Amino acid sequence: MRPRYADLFRRLRDPDPIKQDAAYDAVLFDREEALPDVVECYGLAPDDALMRYFMVQLMAFSGSKGAVKPLIRALDDPDPLVRVEACRGLEDLRAKSAMPALRARLTDLDADVREAASDALEAIRGAAAMVKIR
Repeated sequence: MRPRYADLFRRLRDPDPIKQDAAYDAVLFDREEALPDVVECYGLAPDDALMRYFMVQLMAFSGSKGAVKPLIRALDDPDPLVRVEACRGLEDLRAKSAMPALRARLTDLDADVREAASDALEAIRGAAAMVKIR
């Protein structure tokens, strides 16, 4: 992981919310440039659901198709809030390749995950239909 991002990710856990926000915004500003480090940080935080949640958000906000596979993997995260955010991220990216994985979340034990997966599938299908109409 590049030192700049290691420092920013460490600041995301700072008790000062202003420092947290500044670190998040700095990573967000870099978008796709930060994606490899964001994905790595997600993998390095097995015991920190909040950090994984932040990383899933940042993957989606990258706007990069390179975020789709890591977001699909995040659908299996042990924390339901992270899984919900992964669904939302895949929806935002209109990731058609994620539809089978999202369908599998329709039977998730958590109702919020099921709803987010359903919403994502509906939005992705709608986006695909719009492309066909044009």
